[in-house]
Amino acid sequence: MSPINLFSAPPELSRGEHFEELLRHRNIVIERIVSTDSPETRRYNQPQDEWVALLQGEAQLELDGKEITLHRGESCFIPAHTPHRVVATSAEPRCIWLAIHIFADEP
Repeated sequence: MSPINLFSAPPELSRGEHFEELLRHRNIVIERIVSTDSPETRRYNQPQDEWVALLQGEAQLELDGKEITLHRGESCFIPAHTPHRVVATSAEPRCIWLAIHIFADEP
């Protein structure tokens, strides 16, 4: 297996986010997400738990109706069926996230 550089540049984006699956193993999916300063503000309500870490940048999230700010190096756990969305992300540097999805069974 080849090493993965979490900070390598994704394709150029002007809007939205780039999702890249890094690993799928049993009931775990790990992905890298790169956000522009115009992220997708879609509200999610997922059947799986999710842990996200912000590796670079700054972001505001809405979790179950409450806004939180994440700074570089901070993380949060989002339990399954918790409504959440990205409200805003920094332009410079762009946000790079590490997301770990934990499913009850294999996806």
